[in-house]
Order: sequence, then C-alpha cells, then structure tokens
Amino acid sequence: MSDYNFDEIVDRKNTNSLKFDFNKERGKPEDVLPLWVADMDFRVPKEVRAALVTKAEHGIFGYSEPTSSYFKAINNWFNKNYNWDINTSKLVLTPGVVYSICIIIRLLTNENDCVLLSEPVYYPFKSSIVDNHRKVVINELVFKNDHYEFDFDDFERKIRENNVKLYILCNPHNPVGRVWRIEELKRINEICTRNNVFVVSDEIHADFVYGDNKHIPYQKINEANSVICTAPSKTFNIPGLHISNTYIYDDDLRKRFILESNKQGYSQPNIMGIVGCEAAYKYGQSWLIDLKEYLLGNINFVDKFLKENISQIKLIKPEGTYLVWLDFKALGLNDKDLNELIISKAKLWFDGGTMFGKSGSGYQRMNIATSRSVLEQALNQLKKAIINFNIDKL
Repeated sequence: MSDYNFDEIVDRKNTNSLKFDFNKERGKPEDVLPLWVADMDFRVPKEVRAALVTKAEHGIFGYSEPTSSYFKAINNWFNKNYNWDINTSKLVLTPGVVYSICIIIRLLTNENDCVLLSEPVYYPFKSSIVDNHRKVVINELVFKNDHYEFDFDDFERKIRENNVKLYILCNPHNPVGRVWRIEELKRINEICTRNNVFVVSDEIHADFVYGDNKHIPYQKINEANSVICTAPSKTFNIPGLHISNTYIYDDDLRKRFILESNKQGYSQPNIMGIVGCEAAYKYGQSWLIDLKEYLLGNINFVDKFLKENISQIKLIKPEGTYLVWLDFKALGLNDKDLNELIISKAKLWFDGGTMFGKSGSGYQRMNIATSRSVLEQALNQLKKAIINFNIDKL
C-alpha cells in the first residue's frame, strides 16, 4: 500500500495553471478536461513542500547560489539511480532544458546551419532551431514491432546530405515513449562521431522508466561529444520553479556556455528552484517509486480500457515518460476533424500529433499523470464520442 494518495483530486483551477486556467487564451472551450501539457496533477513530496515553506517563512528572497549540499544531492541521485558519479564542477544551472538547448544551438552552429531531429518529437526542439535562424532536418522514426525505432541509414544520409552540425536527442523519447537501448545510443554515437556532429541529449524524463527498461545517460556513451540536459521538474512536478542542471564535460564549451547565458541577462537561479531541487533529490526517492507504480497502473488502465471499449484507438505502450501516444488512424479522419472530435465532442484537451511533426498525423498525445478517476472520466468521454462518431457514419 502506497504511503501517498495519488487518487486525491487536487483542484488546480484559479492557481495560474497553464493547464487549467488558460483554455480561452489557447483557443479551447472552457469545459474541456485538460490532459495535455507535461505537468502532473499530483502534489509534490511533502519534504519538498516543507523545504519551500521554510524558505518562504524566512521571508527574504535575495540573490542566491547553490551550496555544496545542492551538488551533493544531485550527485547522490544520479550515482544511486544511474551509476553516474557526476563531476558537479561540470554542471551549469539554467532555468530550463529548452533554454540550455537554445544556447548550445547558438554556440555550436551558425545561422542557416542544419540541426537534426528524429520525429515525431517534442515540438520546442523545432521552434528552438527555427527561432535561432537554423534549418531543421528531419529523420523520421519508424514504427515496427509495436514500437518506434531509428532508421539509421536515413539518419546518416540526412547528416551527410545537409552537413548537419548538431543532433538533439530525446531520451526517454517524448512523445513516443521509447527508452533507447545502449546499442541504439552507440549507433548514434558512431554516426555522429564519424560525421563531426555534436549531440545534445534531453534527459528530463529519465526518472520515468518502466519494467525492465533502463535509462542510460548519454554521458556513458560519449561525454566529450555531448551535453546532457537534466532537471528535477518532470520527476517531482516542479517545472514552475525553473531549475535545470546541464552537464558540460568540455571546459572550454562550458565557459562559452556560461558567457552566452550571461549575455541573455541570466545569472543567479531562482532560490525556490534551488531549494526544491535539493529537497527533491534528497528525500523524493520513495515518493517516486510509489508514483511510478501508480503511473504504470494508469498506463495499463488506458491500454485495457481501449482494447475493451474503443478498439479503433491503439495505445503505443510507453517504455518511459507519463505521456502516452495514441493512434487514431483507424477512424479515417484528417487531423483537423480528429481534433474537432476530441475537443468538441469528447470535451478533452490532448496535444495533436502533428504538433510533433508530420509523422504525428493521426496521433494524439495524452498526459496520464492524473488521478485514476479523472483518467476514467476522460476515457468514458472519449468512448461516448467515438460511439456517436461510429453511429453517424452509418
């Protein structure tokens, strides 16, 4: 029996929640049930709340820097969970992973240079490339054997044909849920090393891996030719505290990274981010263990519900993350009509598949990090909409 109540429904409305309070601003009806953006509907561990309350009650929020206890907590976490003894002198604190990726794009490429993505993939990668006036090159993942795989021949061909300078890796992969095997990561490294392509690895979902799957930090593959982006934000549901820890092995690149960050006007991190991150890595392990068990139960619940009630919709069962990739192609709808069905008929708010690339057509991403009863409500709304859709086709 879990010591934590993940079945509790926490009212998040009127809390400045992007997920719950900005339907109108984002063009959605007020009555849709939101299961889109990647934050969770669970309270953070009580130890994290206590640490934040203590800091708040102190009443002074001056300029702050992390102390040795912060870096010790990070090292202990990654050492225990991934056998990674981090040299914390190589860590740089930033407000977020996407911020770090944008800096790497600016440092290691020039305007109009090409950056490679493997789609469907987390959409801010593409906007980060485009907004920095670089060109996006797409290597499409291939769906086979009930999961997605790399097309490595296409991967290398795209690199050579476009003189690609940088590859952005997502591991675990958002939205398709793959946790890349060591053989796959080694193949990426072989191709990128051979073609002088640097790798920036987004590992923000690393702590959400299920079953026999194992997350392998890219640092273990080739730390000299990579930057590893980590953060406690997804794991402990603290993205609003804006804290991430970027591992940069190369001393010169790290100095240039810090200088580029300084140019953006960023210096000291958010004090609450420092406090929340340290407390989470110190005290959050048992909470995370129980949370992952609950999330796996949610994934299995979705899988069973769809098979028994809406067999036209297929779950691409994730190896990691709390985001599930749903295949709606059997309905025969174009993406506009599919979005209309989900939003207007099912009264649900998912992320449309084409947001993650052209190969996401016919898919939707759903966030299952919510209470089981809310998830059941959402699936029943979807079931009703699909039943009515099928009747209307007759």
